[in-house]
Amino acid sequence: MQFEVIPAIDLRGGQAVRLQKGDFGTTEKVAENPVDVARSFEAQGATRIHVVDLDASRTGVPHEAETIAAIIGAVSVPVQIGGGIRSLEIIERLLLLGADRLIVGTSAARDAELTARMLEKYAQSIIIGADTAEGYIAVQGWQEKTGETAEAFGKRLVGLGAERFLFTDIARDGMLQGPNIEATSAFARAVGVPVIASGGVSGIHDIKNLVRAQPDGIEGVITGKAIYAGRLNLAEAFAVARGESAQGNS
Repeated sequence: MQFEVIPAIDLRGGQAVRLQKGDFGTTEKVAENPVDVARSFEAQGATRIHVVDLDASRTGVPHEAETIAAIIGAVSVPVQIGGGIRSLEIIERLLLLGADRLIVGTSAARDAELTARMLEKYAQSIIIGADTAEGYIAVQGWQEKTGETAEAFGKRLVGLGAERFLFTDIARDGMLQGPNIEATSAFARAVGVPVIASGGVSGIHDIKNLVRAQPDGIEGVITGKAIYAGRLNLAEAFAVARGESAQGNS
């Protein structure tokens, strides 16, 4: 399977923003029109786009349905959605909007019965979010840390039917310090199903290192701030993901 570089759009107040370590106090607008951003990502060669409703991640109530629908309608590539997905009703509503895959985090950590029902019905459309702080799972938009380790969480969710995970080291997210490849690889080996890396991409060398870790079970990476900060050229990243030679640091 080809490694996938997935550009991210975080939504707040109808605008594209970025945070540091999930801290809402660090909100920084990166674009006025998220739909234009999505079109730009597709034009540069994106095969998938990652969109997060940030306020929903804290409240569990969708805030950006209109913008999400506009993004999905504006591009022809699959769009995966995260943020506040804590009921079958929300899952079904987002799938009807045209979402391809949905990230479930807080519910997966806190409500095993609901998560089992979600996975029984929509396993192929669900990515379980393993959001980690110092090795433990965090919930409620990363604002609360649980007492469950990432590995224990991953194995428990595979037992419930999880087929894919998104692994985020919160301390790296939005910091441009490089992803925690060691922890992501260890998690992927432990769960034995595909894992998408997230948090900390700083440049093309991180994409190359993640591609090298693909045999561990890492199938892709989500990146946002590195793109907006001009640190990552998407066309180059997509070329590396396809196994083509690219300029830049190795």
